[in-house]
Amino acid sequence: MRMRMGAALVGIAVLGLVASPGCVTKKVFKKNVEDTDTRIKGVESGVEQNEKRISDVATDTDQKISTVRGTAEKAVEIGNSAMAKAESAETLAKGKILWTTTLTDDNTKFSFDQAKLPPDATKILDDLASKVKGLDKTVYLEIEGHTDNIGSAEYNIELGEKRADAVRNYLNETGGIPLHAMNVISYGEANPVGDNHNKEGRAQNRRVVIKVLE
Repeated sequence: MRMRMGAALVGIAVLGLVASPGCVTKKVFKKNVEDTDTRIKGVESGVEQNEKRISDVATDTDQKISTVRGTAEKAVEIGNSAMAKAESAETLAKGKILWTTTLTDDNTKFSFDQAKLPPDATKILDDLASKVKGLDKTVYLEIEGHTDNIGSAEYNIELGEKRADAVRNYLNETGGIPLHAMNVISYGEANPVGDNHNKEGRAQNRRVVIKVLE
């Protein structure tokens, strides 16, 4: 009986030894898998963070490039505008005014809100063209359009330009003065010479001024 019990205990012990390594191996394997998963997740997280940093850097770089490009384009635009103004100022600075002819509402009788030249105005312009062509040197004409203050500023700029254009076109088509020798500018109501609060003053302000420069 004792021998049987001893054999049984030995058997159990053997089974325990056989079974134990298997259990340990499973635990170790599971732990290794968990550790590996943790490391993979860490790597994935690191990759995602790197990708985000790269994306942020790319976005920031694009924004800086866009800002620099916009600043450069604006600088070019300002430079071109300044150059045009400088060239215009240089032209006027070189041009000595020989004389000035003014067409006012009193002596030309522009119809209200109209830019068509009346007969009295054409006579003055014919004399001007004849005098200009009789000069023995090249001259430059600056034709300014002015209005009274009735109506909006934008409207008066447009009306002043129409009347100045009418003078330039007549001097070119009838007077024979080349277009490249004339420049038109409208001041609208900005440069009054009379009081816009009364009829006489407004009539003085409705005018076209022709400056003849050498």
